[in-house]
Formats: sequence, structure tokens, C-alpha cells
Amino acid sequence: MSVRIAPSILSADLGNLWAGVETVLAAGADQIHVDVMDGTFVPNLTFGAGVVAALRRRTPAPLDCHLMVEHPETYIDRFADAGATILTIHAEATPHLQRHLAHIRSRGMAAGVAINPATPLAAVEEVAAELDVLLVMSVNPGFGGQEFWEPALEKITRARRLLTLAGSRAHLAVDGGVSRETITRIAKAGADTFVAGNAIFSMKDPAAEVRELRRLARAVRPEGATA
Repeated sequence: MSVRIAPSILSADLGNLWAGVETVLAAGADQIHVDVMDGTFVPNLTFGAGVVAALRRRTPAPLDCHLMVEHPETYIDRFADAGATILTIHAEATPHLQRHLAHIRSRGMAAGVAINPATPLAAVEEVAAELDVLLVMSVNPGFGGQEFWEPALEKITRARRLLTLAGSRAHLAVDGGVSRETITRIAKAGADTFVAGNAIFSMKDPAAEVRELRRLARAVRPEGATA
């Protein structure tokens, strides 16, 4: 399974957003990660479907939308209409996870589930075979630039095992504190998709950071590795 680098625009220069997105895509970023926060599920407000639609008008690149919202089912159709490629919802946000995953897929998007640091993997065990993406949060969501939560490494290892046992081809993504200093350990634990915001966009040369993160991850996870 290929390494995927997903720059998060939460840390981009919002006054010049497209320039930042264009830079990381030109450097080989695999997808653009859009953090959607409602100010209730997490203590921050960020992007909506309008930003996704604006990006879609500019690029055919995969737009990876992470809904950190209450009642995620009310957002599915509007993000599908906006052009989202991947839609990830939180297991903690709904008692009807399987129903909403089916809805996401029915709208032509890849379906993902995210789990917060304190949420056990058991919350996604019953839907593991239906996932396109399992996103393990290695910080408590809401703000960029947080430090990586070290106990997440063991959880990532168990998440990889869960997907393997379920016969799932889902990507295993990690979001929070991904950087040059942590990506090797995260890749060794079994992740193949790396969401990085501050570690890319706060640097003088974001393009170089995308390339370096890919190099470091590939050193651990050669193309085709699944465990």
C-alpha cells in the first residue's frame, strides 16, 4: 500500500490558501486534508463545504475532508456536492456509524472513520471491513501544532492488526503531531497515510517538507507494504 502525504490546510496561510495548496500538490502531496470543525464537537471553527467547492474548481486532486462535527449525517450531501473525495466522520459523533458510512459511499466518496485518543478501537471493530480509511487521532482534535501523543503508537499497531484481521484494504491514517521527528515511528507502527499541517506549512519551504516526509515514510514502508 502506497505512502500518502496529506497536508492539512488548517495550518496554511489562509490569506493565500490556493498558493499553499498549489505548492504542496506540485511537490507530490497525495491529497489535501480539510479539517471541518463546528465549534461544538471540538472547540474551534474552521472550513465548510464552500472551501471544498472552491478548491475543487481549482484542482482535480483528492480532497480529504475530516468532519469534526456533531450530527455528521447533516453534512454528507453538501460535501458530496462540493466535490469531496474522502469523507471521514468521528465514531464518537453518532450512534449510527454504519448507516452514515453507507450514505457516504452512496454519494461516491470514500468512507472514513476517525477516533479520538481516548476512544477504544472497539468503537470501529464492527465496521472495519466497510472502511476505506481509519483515522487514528494522535492529538485531541481542534487545533493544529499540538505535540504527538506517544501512546498512540501502540494504538496504531493494534489498528493495523484490526484492519488485517477484518480483511480490510482501508488506509490507516494518523493525524496530529506528524513531523520529521515522528513519522518514522508512526510508519513503523503501521500507518500508511500521514496528515501533517504545522510540520509542512509553518516551514520556509513546504514543498521540501512534503518530499522529506515521503522519503522518511518510504524508508520504513516500501511500496506495497501492508503491515
